[in-house]
Amino acid sequence: MRQAMKPVRAWAVLGWLALAVIAPGAAHLRAGWRKTGLTLLGCYAAGLLALLAVRLSTDNLLGELQQNSWLTGVAAGAVVLGVAWFALIVHSFIVLRPGSLPQSGQILAGTFAGLLAVVVVLPFGVGANFVWTYRQALNDIFVNDGSDDGGPDPQAGEKVRPEDPWAGRTRVNILLLGGDADDNRIGVRTDSMNLATIDVKTGNTVLVSLPRNLENVRFRPGTPMAQHFPNGFRLPPDPGGGRSDLLNSVWEYADAHPEIFGGKQHQGPRVLMDTIGYTLGLKVDWYALVNMWGFARLIDAIGGVRITVEQDVVFGKYNEGLVKAGTRKLKGADAMWYARSRTFSDDFTRMRRQRCVIGALLDQADPATVLTRFNKIAFATKELIKTDIPRPMLKHLVPLALTVKNAKVTSIQFVPPLISTAYPDWEKIRTITDKAIRDSAASRPVAATASAAPSSSPSPSKSPSKAPKKPKESDPTKTLTEGCGSA
Repeated sequence: MRQAMKPVRAWAVLGWLALAVIAPGAAHLRAGWRKTGLTLLGCYAAGLLALLAVRLSTDNLLGELQQNSWLTGVAAGAVVLGVAWFALIVHSFIVLRPGSLPQSGQILAGTFAGLLAVVVVLPFGVGANFVWTYRQALNDIFVNDGSDDGGPDPQAGEKVRPEDPWAGRTRVNILLLGGDADDNRIGVRTDSMNLATIDVKTGNTVLVSLPRNLENVRFRPGTPMAQHFPNGFRLPPDPGGGRSDLLNSVWEYADAHPEIFGGKQHQGPRVLMDTIGYTLGLKVDWYALVNMWGFARLIDAIGGVRITVEQDVVFGKYNEGLVKAGTRKLKGADAMWYARSRTFSDDFTRMRRQRCVIGALLDQADPATVLTRFNKIAFATKELIKTDIPRPMLKHLVPLALTVKNAKVTSIQFVPPLISTAYPDWEKIRTITDKAIRDSAASRPVAATASAAPSSSPSPSKSPSKAPKKPKESDPTKTLTEGCGSA
């Protein structure tokens, strides 16, 4: 039996309504609806305990939330909870009997109740939209095979454990490509090629950059491209004197010549992955191709990136464009011209500038920025990325990516004088790459990582202070943003 409620004042109605938002059933208890109030409070407590149990029983909650089933459940749950909380506020207002208030009090309480109901339901609606947009973007970008977990193939001699998504491997290698695909251009040229090799336990990462104009590229023995080009990737010069047999043309060439692969179409990505893997002495697990001009939309979506432009960068067919020197926030188009312009510059300077833009984006795309601009970022991302990363692997890769953001990231650029792009020393490339990875895994200081040439120890008979000074040798391993912001 419901107990009679003592008359309340307007301020009391407002207070009990506000309390009902965080303690469902409180207003009902005040109104004498004892059973209903206790039931609401019990359901609320049970729901909180259930959420706590899910959190404690799920080791990789962030990873699990990358799956369609979880995302669908979260979006649907947000909608249901939003409707339920809206109904709760309305019913709480009714049981508090605002009709007993004077007319001014009724107007005040009614207005407050309406605003409160809208304010309460708004976060649930925004959350449901956020989750659904995220789900759609993931489905548009990533491969969803529906069966395989998408993990890397095990290396020889490694045992695969069901609980190990990395198939016993200690590192994951992802090829990050910047392409120049456009409506008025046939095929894709990969003008930016970086391999991220990531320690799956620590997140320590080595970013290896290969120049677009690497010549005489070798292909893995036994592959169709190796049989077609036994002495390296070499074609006659173009009519204008340029070359279409550089590393950045491998994808495009493989796509344009399916006859080399027995008629199989679209072999470009797989061929480039295997070629770069063979060049570095690694196995590439997946690739992610970013349309460089689509990348500009992503930069705009986060509100621009703050970069120090060392000196004026000229661009355009007639040198009509200019990115002025100085430290400021660049919009997407200016950031891309800063990264890509070859006017009065060379490919190796471009590689450094591209690395600086990537580093600035990683540093400045903080969680607050991503959340507040999420819809714009999701829309820009799904239009600019092409990848073969399986959708199921996201539950493992997303937590790893967060680890990388707080881990040690070093980089190597295989540019002159470290290597000659016309006559590359393939063994030297593999040796430096291997040493940089070993040093990264051991978390050694950057100064102790791979160097372009071995240094000799001073003679034991001479003290270090009297040893003759030697020229400082270049160190190909650098932090991601080293050299950015300096002339």
